[in-house]
Amino acid sequence: MQSILEFSTMDMKKQAIFLLLALGMLSSSCSEKKENKAKAPTQVKTELVAAGSQVSDQTYVGIVEENEATAVSFTGMGVVKRVLVSEGQAVGRGQLLAVMDDTQARNMLTSAEAQMAQADDALKRYGMLHDAGSLPEAQWVEIQSKVTQAKSQLAVAKKNLADCQLKAPVSGIIGRQQVKAGETAMPSQAVVTIMDVSRVKVRVSVPEAEMNAITAHTPSMIIVEAAGKKVNGGRIEKGVVADALTHTYDIRINVANGDRKLLPGMVASVKLGNTPATSKDVESKAGSFTLPITSVQRRADGSLFVWVIDNQKTAHRKAVTIGASQGNRICITSGVTAGERIVTEGYQKLSEGTKVKF
Repeated sequence: MQSILEFSTMDMKKQAIFLLLALGMLSSSCSEKKENKAKAPTQVKTELVAAGSQVSDQTYVGIVEENEATAVSFTGMGVVKRVLVSEGQAVGRGQLLAVMDDTQARNMLTSAEAQMAQADDALKRYGMLHDAGSLPEAQWVEIQSKVTQAKSQLAVAKKNLADCQLKAPVSGIIGRQQVKAGETAMPSQAVVTIMDVSRVKVRVSVPEAEMNAITAHTPSMIIVEAAGKKVNGGRIEKGVVADALTHTYDIRINVANGDRKLLPGMVASVKLGNTPATSKDVESKAGSFTLPITSVQRRADGSLFVWVIDNQKTAHRKAVTIGASQGNRICITSGVTAGERIVTEGYQKLSEGTKVKF
């Protein structure tokens, strides 16, 4: 009996040891899976710094903007039946742009016209009694008041019906169409935007060091390849608020556009006259490149850096200095060299030494 108990006890010990080993192997397997999952490369988008991204000397990139933009909307709420214009179409002042369902407005006008006819009839009939002296003065005043109210309601009904037609308050080109036929337009909700492009403005970002040399009458040459135009710029409007990251100011150059070939959003090449470049500027631009503005990050101490990917696909911070912006790109005056791969998207997930894929 004792030997049987000893054998049973030994068997239970072996089972317990086997179970502990199995649990250990399972735990180790889970740890390996978690470790492998943690080491999965981070997906990013990159750009290779190439010689073609070098900054061109004394040339700025500008964006064409409309002189003015007018948002046109209905004054009341209703379903839009038709939109009679399309984006890019030239329109004149007073031209019909859109029509709203006017069923309710017409019914209100019919009711107001009936009330007006009733009030006029009462005024005519009671007027004879008043002239004969057989109508109390208080009743006569009440009848006159009803006539005045009926006239007011008729005028409102006529205006509501007229407001079902949306007409252009100014001449220009239709920009964005925001409400389509069949949709419900709300009061003051823009249906279309009319842009005045008889004159346009070219917006350029200028380094703060060069702003002092630019005046309202600084000459400029503007080339817009999309429109096939090369024109002299006019009066310059200088901005007063600097970009916090690039330390550049926006200037806007007025340009005549009688043929309306220059349209908002077109990219322009701008050369400003009387903007002397110092020897330091020339020296720094000689080895400069441009990168997307979003690729440049700022540390807590204010210093700037980019994420550089090495040959082992590992991310590292690299300090840079910046210059002028050119559209959505910015000049990197030092810190990067041709052939380096820079992270342009996905940098929020990176830390020093992170493995990446692109």
